[in-house]
Amino acid sequence: MKPAGRVVTLAPHLAELVCAAGGCERLVAVTAYSNFPPQVSRLPQLGDAWSLNLEAILAQKPDLILAWDGGNSREAVTRLAKLGLRVQWLKVETLDGVATALEQVGGWLGTPDAGQTAANRYRASLAKLRDAHRNDAPIRVVYQIETSPAYTINGKSPISEALAVCGGINVFKDLPTLSAAVSQEAMLLAAPEAVIYGGEENTSAMQAYWARLKSVPAAKAGNLFATDSDRLTRATPRVLDGIDAVCAALATARKRL
Repeated sequence: MKPAGRVVTLAPHLAELVCAAGGCERLVAVTAYSNFPPQVSRLPQLGDAWSLNLEAILAQKPDLILAWDGGNSREAVTRLAKLGLRVQWLKVETLDGVATALEQVGGWLGTPDAGQTAANRYRASLAKLRDAHRNDAPIRVVYQIETSPAYTINGKSPISEALAVCGGINVFKDLPTLSAAVSQEAMLLAAPEAVIYGGEENTSAMQAYWARLKSVPAAKAGNLFATDSDRLTRATPRVLDGIDAVCAALATARKRL
């Protein structure tokens, strides 16, 4: 198949993967919140991952559209495919899956060598991280999103897998859905020893939330840690930086406990 020359990505992490696989100069448009590498911020934005501007996408005359399987509207993307546009769906469900995604994207772009090199580098770095933290003492952790109500993730989320690299035990790993709201009562019963939350969250609201739950070990020890959620939650090579930051935070948490 002819290498893609005009690429549109329908989620921020897909733009990152394209650049990591050697195709940054082929990107012609992205969705809102696409901000890495910095140059993609200057490209036209075609709505966000959940509300796509189909007319704007068509106007870009793309020869490859990368869609987020599990995030984008399947109905909207299917309409693009029915118009004869080349669409490739991508779903990354594990940390190891990032490497596979780099290989796939490199193949679709016609940059297989760059994609393979990036995948090999990622696998080696992930293995090194896992080895470095293999003996970290277990610590009970919650990844918190918002405060009224608080949301979190279950054990099937790649975020939960990232926490586990650092010895973090997701206290809500058994939730029935990938993400869900949890009550203050449930948080009290779960008794996390550390809280990780995205830096975009309202820090004062987060502190006020945990001030109301001051009997929980994490609150007692002051183990509330903001992290760069883009690095931790996007399925790209930068997740390794996110994991490294979480491991450092949990090391501090253990000392405080």
